[in-house]
Amino acid sequence: MKIAIAQINATAGDLKGNTAKIIEQAQHAQSAGATLLLCPELVLSGYSPEDLLLRDDFNLACDRALYALARELPGELTVIVGHPRKYLGNRYNAASVLQAGQVRQTYHKELLPNDSVFDEVRYFSEGSQPLVINHQGCKLGIVICADVWAPEPARRARDAGAEVLLVLNASPYHINKQHERHAVVRDRIRETGLPVVYANLVGGQDELVFDGASFVMNDEGALVQQLPSFEEMLGMVSFSHGAPERAEIHPVPELEDAVYKALSLGFRDYVLKNNFPGVLLGLSGGIDSALTLAIAVDALGADKVQAVMMPSEFTASISLEDARAMASALNVRYSEIAIGPVFESFCMALAPEFAGKSFDTAEENLQARVRGTLLMAISNKFGNMVVTTGNKSETAVGYSTLYGDMAGGFALLKDVSKTLVYQLAKYRNQISPVIPERIIVRPPSAELRHGQTDQESLPDYAVLDGIMEAYVEHDKSWEDILALGYREQDVLRVTRLIDRNEYKRRQAPVGVRVTQRGFGKDRRYPLTNRYVFNEIA
Repeated sequence: MKIAIAQINATAGDLKGNTAKIIEQAQHAQSAGATLLLCPELVLSGYSPEDLLLRDDFNLACDRALYALARELPGELTVIVGHPRKYLGNRYNAASVLQAGQVRQTYHKELLPNDSVFDEVRYFSEGSQPLVINHQGCKLGIVICADVWAPEPARRARDAGAEVLLVLNASPYHINKQHERHAVVRDRIRETGLPVVYANLVGGQDELVFDGASFVMNDEGALVQQLPSFEEMLGMVSFSHGAPERAEIHPVPELEDAVYKALSLGFRDYVLKNNFPGVLLGLSGGIDSALTLAIAVDALGADKVQAVMMPSEFTASISLEDARAMASALNVRYSEIAIGPVFESFCMALAPEFAGKSFDTAEENLQARVRGTLLMAISNKFGNMVVTTGNKSETAVGYSTLYGDMAGGFALLKDVSKTLVYQLAKYRNQISPVIPERIIVRPPSAELRHGQTDQESLPDYAVLDGIMEAYVEHDKSWEDILALGYREQDVLRVTRLIDRNEYKRRQAPVGVRVTQRGFGKDRRYPLTNRYVFNEIA
């Protein structure tokens, strides 16, 4: 028995495009001698269609696409495809078995995740029955994604006679996610004694990025095959006497390599799937915009990226020199627009209102808003999407300007801490040195007044990022964070800043999620909120 694994990059709502990809992979699978093709979860509709699932016309279109797909598939190949299904008044996250032009059997996902980035309880009803099919004398149990994160669905499949477990997945990436998947699947194998074929989606969908890395484990929990991460491809697993044979195991990328690939893939798919002709960004000579530019070029190609340097009287000469050097190294379209005249015009207009007031945050933010306005004007004129360059650390504590450096269509580094920004910049330079070394070693500064550095307004980034991770990503208590060794005044300052700036984050563009909890749909705090973190009622 030879099973093909289709690691497909699907797009939400693109029923025709997703169907075409499934058919193409099915044809390749049959040519390679496979008799069964396993596709990912909700591959027909893309994951996740979100509130499209609440529309009757969308559900009808999905049903029609499923039956049309069955008719177009190679006749001798069995295909298991994930799709939404409306049945007897309920909606299900389903997997159907397609054979000889027919939809033969359908399984309904039993366990619906309703945490982190998942809202499946909003859309689907739970299934309750296992599905085991007989294929070439081997009984194959079918489950979907979250079904393997608890014992019951796999046990029910085994008790119904399954000898192999097939798992359809749309499991999004975050750092170290593959290790978690391996551990969970080994638990199910230990409980059931069944080998597992795990097919995962790949590609970017809004803030989520799916890393693929589909894999096969034998009945002892040993990894015998693993497909590449962040690549669309077809894999083959051969079975002999019910056991999967060993094949190529592509290693899981190291942290910086994996995050860089996740950001590149999520960014590229957002731009291309939304039909933007290209992107532009403000290149400041600082580390965040430098890394953003490098990723944008690697993801899209230099011909689709424009960098605009917008110096002011506070811009250091080395910032201008480094911006020019980097734009030249990456061969992107580069332009310079001095913001001084525009800034002075605004200041003159505001002079009566600001009479008697000294230069402060208002004038600093005004510079950022001038830059944002210029970038958006260029975007409107030529159609390229503005990419913002702020990182997760700045987003957390509000070290960013609404309608200024936050203005844009996509926040590439939204879920990347400042310390990780530096790690990624060094990683990228190991491939080829495109980020000037001065950008990496000099103290970071917004350059909105003379002599400004980030650390005048914020704790050291190593401290800020550690507290942020504990508070935002792991929900640690006041006592637990202090036990990590941070000073009480730093914990109080950082957590108060995080809480105070929820309103800004709610207005920020979407960005690729790479941690266990980003500032997107997996963290939803009220804007009006009087809860005080370090006070006990």
